[in-house]
Amino acid sequence: MTRAAWLGGIFFFLSLVLQGLWIQVQRRMSLTQAQKSYGVGIDVEIKAATPSMGGVVFLVLGFLALVMDWSVDSLLLWSLPLAGGAIGLLDDGLKFFSHSSEGFRSLGKLRAQLVVCALWTGFLFFDGRLGFWPGLPSHGWLAIPLAFLGSVGMMNAVNITDGLDGLAGGCTLISLGVIPFLVPAADFNVTAVAVLFFMVAGFMFFNIRPAKTFMGDTGAHFLGGALAALCLVNGRILALLPVGFLFGLETLSSAIQIFTIRKLNRRIFLMAPLHHHFQRRGWDETEVTTRFWLVQAVGAVLLTLLLLAMGKPAAGV
Repeated sequence: MTRAAWLGGIFFFLSLVLQGLWIQVQRRMSLTQAQKSYGVGIDVEIKAATPSMGGVVFLVLGFLALVMDWSVDSLLLWSLPLAGGAIGLLDDGLKFFSHSSEGFRSLGKLRAQLVVCALWTGFLFFDGRLGFWPGLPSHGWLAIPLAFLGSVGMMNAVNITDGLDGLAGGCTLISLGVIPFLVPAADFNVTAVAVLFFMVAGFMFFNIRPAKTFMGDTGAHFLGGALAALCLVNGRILALLPVGFLFGLETLSSAIQIFTIRKLNRRIFLMAPLHHHFQRRGWDETEVTTRFWLVQAVGAVLLTLLLLAMGKPAAGV
């Protein structure tokens, strides 16, 4: 616990300093992102002028955490967010150099995600780490595809949610807050959660509305990979449900919108994902963000309590 505390403090300080310096560099290099022409159309000029690759600092700090605590556990945990962040960095880089809101083609990005997550899930399987929840039978034929889809899905879900100042980062902090109740209370897990929590907290210092930087695809893929890894490395596929509660709702809203437009020629939401629907209804951005944080907190806590009631306490494994 003591090690987790001082490491958390160090990573919070590093996150604050590096994000502050990186924001200055991004401004000098004009590392901003073109806004989507089909976006919500609110504060377009402000957001277009905001540095958009804050997630690069996550990659630096994630690599530092891996080097500082080099082990099989550490490699399995940090390899997924680092690989996901690298995919996001390619996407962000292509957007910048092409001066477009579209970077890595969707199909190409998905293929890269599928390859990374398939290899990573395979390592977990051969290392005997895949499982649903303590006390539940682990059927490999079912655990493998669910872990694979969970890791791919979490990366994309965080990316979809990252559309308002502080939204994805705040929901990630809430997810990290419930993870200690879902995974074994080993020193490695406590330290990893502390490092990630304070790393994101340092970023949020600059991302609260009005945001001075965005995490970009780099940060969203990194955080999605980190949340998935913390659950799956510890053999708890079902932990993805509370951890990814709000992220899942956002992704589901986009899927429903696409389906109804293509198949029924109608819209269920004014705009998808869900946070833009409420913006179109006239909610202020801060209203949407804080209320979504509340929804994430309530959903994550309720589902965590249900999982704990199903089987052994997380610390008992």
